[in-house]
Amino acid sequence: MNILGIETSCDETSAAVLQDGRVASNIVSSQLVHKSYGGVVPELASREHERLIVSVIDSAVDQANIQKNDLDVIAATAGPGLIGAVMVGLCFAQGLAYALGKPLVPVNHIEAHIFSGFIQETPADEAPAESFISLTVSGGHTMLCVVDKNLQYEIIGKTIDDAAGEAFDKTGKMLGLDYPAGPVIDKLSKKGDPCFYEFPRALTAHSRTSKSYRDNFDFSFSGLKTSVSNYIHKHDPAFIEQHLPDIAASIQEAITSVLVEKTVAAAVKFNIRAVSVAGGVSANSGLREKMEDACTKQGIRLFIPKTVYSTDNAAMIASLAGLKLSRGTVTPNKYDIAPFASFVH
Repeated sequence: MNILGIETSCDETSAAVLQDGRVASNIVSSQLVHKSYGGVVPELASREHERLIVSVIDSAVDQANIQKNDLDVIAATAGPGLIGAVMVGLCFAQGLAYALGKPLVPVNHIEAHIFSGFIQETPADEAPAESFISLTVSGGHTMLCVVDKNLQYEIIGKTIDDAAGEAFDKTGKMLGLDYPAGPVIDKLSKKGDPCFYEFPRALTAHSRTSKSYRDNFDFSFSGLKTSVSNYIHKHDPAFIEQHLPDIAASIQEAITSVLVEKTVAAAVKFNIRAVSVAGGVSANSGLREKMEDACTKQGIRLFIPKTVYSTDNAAMIASLAGLKLSRGTVTPNKYDIAPFASFVH
């Protein structure tokens, strides 16, 4: 079966082809137009998707060495995301599916991230065959779920204010780093001391001693942003410049420590022996290393997608569509353009 996936939820225009469950192509065009604005501009994102979508889909089909008529299913992101951006991809998918006489499968963008750790490239790749704890962490989302073997999931924790990726980008902006600042902080951290300064880690056992906080799987990063801002204003620019790698490493340590602590604690509490980490922040090298160490110590299996599948991409859209079709848990052609709709289990 050949499945074309289309992803346009934010500022990546992506198309991918899965052949019999494995990635045959995955084209991602990241929009550079937003860099000078320090963040994604929704209207510009929609226009860029309109400009790029035809060529990106053509490249994905060509790279898979098939023709559009060889496609069996069209899958597209139906939200959540920027409403204009989502509509570009979903409406294009609707027209393409109608023209080819193929079924259209809508895919929840965050659900696709949840299962992206199981994207198949080789026969040795594993599909989710057991319950696992999912940490989905990106610029717009930070969420913990318990996922069962039937692809059903329960949200047990989420951010009450800012997402972890947003915390990376906003603190990086305070430090004068280019957008997106997350990868820049990661690079600087390799040269810095993570113990240089202890920034706050809200809603963790590190910050509170009561049992209620130890069992709280929600996240909060707004206090970290405030702390970083106060720290910068208390020191002169020369000091900040001199210790930039150390400050970056300290910020990264604060964010990743919270993510690891809560994820592993959830696995222990629910007696689940597998963890999946996905979303753009899962590409962070510090998070990967800390999560691997923590899971190894607890005897927990860890699934993290390749970095190319960590950020927004169409391979995860096509992969989840194929997984749901194989399990009979989705009905093609039934969907709404509802980018901000809640999860539908």
